[in-house]
Amino acid sequence: MTTKDIVIIGAGPAGLAAAIEAGKAGAKVLLADLNLQPGGQLFKQIHKFFGSSAHRSGTRGFDIGTALLAEAKENGVEIWMQSAVIGIFPEKKVCIERTAESGEKELVTVEAKKIIIATGASENVVRFKGWTTPGVMGAGAAQTMVNVNHVKPGNKIVMIGSGNVGLIVSYQLMQAGCDVVALVEAAPRIGGYAVHAAKIRRAGVPVYTKSTVVEAVKGADGCVESVIIASVDDKFRPIAGTEKTIKADAVAIAAGLKPTTELTKLAGCDLTFNGVFGGYIPLHNDRMETSVDGVYIAGDVTGVEEANTALEEGRVAGVSAAEALGLIGKDKADAERAEIWKRLDSLRLGPFGEKRMAEKAKVIDEYRAKIGSVAAR
Repeated sequence: MTTKDIVIIGAGPAGLAAAIEAGKAGAKVLLADLNLQPGGQLFKQIHKFFGSSAHRSGTRGFDIGTALLAEAKENGVEIWMQSAVIGIFPEKKVCIERTAESGEKELVTVEAKKIIIATGASENVVRFKGWTTPGVMGAGAAQTMVNVNHVKPGNKIVMIGSGNVGLIVSYQLMQAGCDVVALVEAAPRIGGYAVHAAKIRRAGVPVYTKSTVVEAVKGADGCVESVIIASVDDKFRPIAGTEKTIKADAVAIAAGLKPTTELTKLAGCDLTFNGVFGGYIPLHNDRMETSVDGVYIAGDVTGVEEANTALEEGRVAGVSAAEALGLIGKDKADAERAEIWKRLDSLRLGPFGEKRMAEKAKVIDEYRAKIGSVAAR
């Protein structure tokens, strides 16, 4: 059986940041991820990040991912890709289906002193007639196709959802040579940031608010041939007689994300429902530790936010796990966490961010009430 100080599940921004902090402290870290390459969402993100210099403003996501990966390797982090964690058992035994160098699958059990779960989030779906037709996909899948695999998901694309993901991916699809023929939003107005919406408006993309897709029509080849949309009433029900047919060969769905909590459930972590953060999330304290001693979380599994937030939460989890192993003294760990939380608070400024800050405080308070904790802040 392999033994590690810390097993981190998920090699996205949060997992990489946690691995770097723990590696710096001298921990023996294993980072496992089921994808072909580490970096998670970062390698899809060709746009420049917002924020301060501390959050790499003006830097493209894939450049941030490359730098984080190099830093993790410099600090001795062992990385297993194409490795799916299929079980977390008592005494922190982690069962991993690993792809060996030969290409064969093998089951490996790793005994960890601490576990950090950074499994991110998964896309929500919108169900309509023909929603399983080839050519209908999540916006994240479309983004992966164009930015990572350099393959167009279609020539004429209908985007469902006008949040930041819908707006950004629409623009990136156009950069890749696709024609975004419609952006469909059930709400009365565009939901994403004005800076992203302005790009879509200037590009001339038709935006249909208070509307929804009612059918993806199959062509002779069994794939999407056209899309029927309709206006919706105040309860988001399609209004008969308002249907409009749009010629398209692909539909991308940007209807939000939900935390991927399956492994936290396997680990026995207590969950709470929080609509602001996308659904059920594990209770956790200021150190990102869950209700299970020695099991930490970071990133979108704690509640769906931005990549920079995931990076900072990963740093908190990495520092906290290293402190619990005795690799960092309490005073140093407290000082580092306080500085990270200050940066996290700055990321959550503004009307939307402040609501998330308040909700995060509620989750931590609920943890204290249920489990008991000494605050790190």
